[in-house]
Amino acid sequence: MVSFASRKTRQHAVLSEDFERELTREVLRTELLRVRALIVTGCVMTVFLTAIYLVDPVVVNRVWRGTEGLAEVYGLLVGFILFEVWVHTQIRKNLKLDRDLPVVRRYIGALIETSLPTVILILQIRTMGASQALGFAVPLIYFIFVILSTLRLDFWLSTFTGFVAAAQLFAVASIYDSSSFGEPQTYFHGVRSTIILICGVLAGSVGAQLRRQFAASIAAATARDRVTNLFGQHVSPQVVERLMAAGTGAGGDVRRVAVMFVDFRGFTAGAQSRTPQEVVDRLDGAFAVLVDILDREGGIVNKFLGDGFLALFGAPLEASDAAHRAVAAGREMLTAMGRINAETSWPLRIGIGIHFGEVVAGNIGSPRRKEYTVIGDTVNFASRLEALNKEFGSQLLISASVREALGKDGDDAVALGEVEVRGYEQKVAVFQLG
Repeated sequence: MVSFASRKTRQHAVLSEDFERELTREVLRTELLRVRALIVTGCVMTVFLTAIYLVDPVVVNRVWRGTEGLAEVYGLLVGFILFEVWVHTQIRKNLKLDRDLPVVRRYIGALIETSLPTVILILQIRTMGASQALGFAVPLIYFIFVILSTLRLDFWLSTFTGFVAAAQLFAVASIYDSSSFGEPQTYFHGVRSTIILICGVLAGSVGAQLRRQFAASIAAATARDRVTNLFGQHVSPQVVERLMAAGTGAGGDVRRVAVMFVDFRGFTAGAQSRTPQEVVDRLDGAFAVLVDILDREGGIVNKFLGDGFLALFGAPLEASDAAHRAVAAGREMLTAMGRINAETSWPLRIGIGIHFGEVVAGNIGSPRRKEYTVIGDTVNFASRLEALNKEFGSQLLISASVREALGKDGDDAVALGEVEVRGYEQKVAVFQLG
């Protein structure tokens, strides 16, 4: 019991580690999107200023009092773009290494980015005057950084961005526009900074909600991957949904299941005269049909065994009519193979053995890779039963427990008597169907 508990704990830790890794990757991807948007914004602002200078230099002289102030803004924008390019390369590097950015670096980056409008505003105050500059377009640039901070998917980082923008704008207004500071003007700057701070909080709330949605999507994908890893790729979407809703469990449940072994007779001999690709294509085509039948009857393929497979009915999802489902699937498989063989130059004959009884069902394997399987005499006997098809020249054999579970549905079963089975001291009753 202790061993099982520790194994379950290790598995949970691995799943949590995978979840956190994938969530970190999603956050870094949105960070890349945010940085690209800032780079594009910087380039657009540079092109816009250049276009204004070329089209109407008078406007530039009026705002910047000549090209010297404009050159300083150009220098700031170019430096900002280069900084964001460097940030972009760092994020990409961390993304490749599956490593998150340090928290301190995120806050320092937010401080540097949000300070750009402040520096531009101070330069503009020197040329235009405080009242005109504070009422012009530069204070609106803060909102670009606040809005894009949503893509950080971090409430506190967005709030920090809004706080830095609000505090710096209010500080600049207090220092450079102090001569006109009266009660109305104080309220004006205070309300504007408060609105910026509120926008930062709202951006953080939206980012946090997006992060929760990302986390939910990743958790669902992780659960799907876990189901696929445990039960293989050949599980119907319906079964996957039910497994995710019910939970797969991690250990040692005793269940009554119908175990089916399927094997292609004479396949090895037929494969010797054909190319490997022809062999694979033929096998895949036959498996596709048989697995589709299993899906319809509520069974799953637990293992592929070369030119055969082990299928389960009643595990991992319980089924009160597991034996009926297994036999129905076996009958349909025979019909389907007969139809396929009539249309191909390489007919395949299958052998099926079905036994019904108790097994121990659970997940077995390493902490990083587990496989759902069933263990017990029921599995062994089903395998021996399928092998008897070669001896009797039959295709579908069932055990006495399956015959009993079928009731009237098994009236067409032909009793083959008490049969010696390899590995068993006593003879057992065997029945033939189909």
